[in-house]
Amino acid sequence: MSDSAAPNAEASIDPEMRDQIEEALDTIRPYLMADGGSVRLLNVTDDNVVELELLGACGTCPMSTMTLRAGIEQALKRSVPQVQRVEAVNATSPA
Repeated sequence: MSDSAAPNAEASIDPEMRDQIEEALDTIRPYLMADGGSVRLLNVTDDNVVELELLGACGTCPMSTMTLRAGIEQALKRSVPQVQRVEAVNATSPA
């Protein structure tokens, strides 16, 4: 079974690394959800940059950059040492 809403890029992520990243994100999602937001893993580049989509309140929050760097990026680097950086990518929504 595949999720048709999932980006094609996610299919190219190493499955083991994807699972590790998702597990790490699952530990911080409750905190994001408490403020009305969340994140979705979009891609991991060849140089181990994790690309996330900021969802809900996280997409418009003025503190999202700090949350991304001080919270999400640090949690991912602790859990998945291969991660070099975390970037927010705005998924294009249909007009």
